[in-house]
Amino acid sequence: MPNESLWMATTPPDRFSELRANTRADVCVVGAGIAGVTTAYLLAREGRSVVLLDAGEPGRGQTGVTTAHLSCEIDDRYTEIQRLHGREGARLAHHSHHAAIDRIESIVQLEDIRCDFERVSGYLFLALEGPLKDLDEELDAARAAGAAVSRLDRSPAEHFRTGPCLHFPDQGQFHPLKYLNGVLSAFQRLGGRVFSGTRATNVSGGPKAAVETAAGHRVEVEAIVIGTNVPFIDRFAIHTKQAPYHTYVIGARIRPGTIHPALFWDTADPYHYVRLQRVSGGEPANGDDAATDILIVGGEDHKAGQADDADDRFARLDRWMREHCPAAGAVEFRWSGQVMESQDGLAYIGRNPLDAPNVYVATGDSGMGMTHGTVAGILLTDLIVGRSNPWTDLYAPSRIRVGAAADFIKENLNVAAQYTSWITAGEVASVDEIPPGTGAVMRDGLLKIAVYRDTAGTLHRRSAVCTHLGCIVSWNPAASTWDCPCHGSRFDPYGTVVNGPAREDLAPHSS
Repeated sequence: MPNESLWMATTPPDRFSELRANTRADVCVVGAGIAGVTTAYLLAREGRSVVLLDAGEPGRGQTGVTTAHLSCEIDDRYTEIQRLHGREGARLAHHSHHAAIDRIESIVQLEDIRCDFERVSGYLFLALEGPLKDLDEELDAARAAGAAVSRLDRSPAEHFRTGPCLHFPDQGQFHPLKYLNGVLSAFQRLGGRVFSGTRATNVSGGPKAAVETAAGHRVEVEAIVIGTNVPFIDRFAIHTKQAPYHTYVIGARIRPGTIHPALFWDTADPYHYVRLQRVSGGEPANGDDAATDILIVGGEDHKAGQADDADDRFARLDRWMREHCPAAGAVEFRWSGQVMESQDGLAYIGRNPLDAPNVYVATGDSGMGMTHGTVAGILLTDLIVGRSNPWTDLYAPSRIRVGAAADFIKENLNVAAQYTSWITAGEVASVDEIPPGTGAVMRDGLLKIAVYRDTAGTLHRRSAVCTHLGCIVSWNPAASTWDCPCHGSRFDPYGTVVNGPAREDLAPHSS
């Protein structure tokens, strides 16, 4: 079964040309996922001229592998947000994510975007043998934050087993790539310019702000937004405060109407997350023209680059799904994505620390990329046009939360430990052990090399040293990428960088 998301399988990418000459604009946005596209669109609605750049095709990065929950129940839970940010911080967090869902709905209506948007309920339920006090504490914290939440003995979903749960009404879901394509079309109607296949390699802020591309072109601007999931424009300031995690998703057929559309999350660590998506004629699952529902189940997270058991994790998701929903049919989709977990549960959105005041970032989605990306569009637009916003301090990338110190130390000790990979043996002793379509790290004397065997049997060798800060990458079979376990850089099978903070490809290796 190919590792392709439901969204990519049912929505062809919009095609855009590369940037082939120097240009000017009021703002350059780098990264055409939901954060970058929303920011570019909202700035264009403010009358700003905007250039949007993406190294690949818009939406084909982490936005294309989300499960697209639109929720104002925070992934780290309101009990934790209240502990780290106080009652007012938790209230603002709820307000911002609720506003993000509202803004998505208003854009869908304004631009007439057919993206399967609908309002649904969300249900937080206990993991196996979880204590009831976990729900009681979250109920109190969520209500204090302003959420309209109630406790139920079980969710009303007849064929999905939850047991005791919290009910969060008025959440949402949509098809993320249909939505993104619709927003991109509206952005272009407003005069925005989109360039794909254009990798930004250098950014300079200040009075002569500009973005430089790998092809040597410049975009001269008044402000710059880096919305590339992980910013590539500094080496330490942001990267020591967030950590990359890998998450897995399966999509199984289920008879239409078996489960009413809703969002489900359990209290496990790592937790599981569930929703439905209707697949209709014209976008069939597995070649069948009949409409069907796809039950989407995610979880089994681990630190990026620090596990090699993807098949086992997909299998565990399948077992968990059938325990909670025996009516689920055959698995037809499976995919994976990278989640940047901030040390305090909320994204970093605002002025880039230690940089010029007209350089902005959006990162640290913490498992809530669709709403955090929309929060980024709203907040960054306000900052750039000079409007005050009540969320500015909550999401400031320069913030320090004393209560998050333990997680900060733990994650950075984990990063330090990854450098021991320099002195360990390779994953395989011979290239003969590498099957077609896979990769492995090998030792070559004092060096470590990343070896990929393509489906035709040809070997491709690159240095296994990440070009960000020198960690040793590892092969990710669920996404067919080389992943850095330290700060989340990712490279395609041939060593080309596809996700920062690395700016440069893995170095060639000849033998």
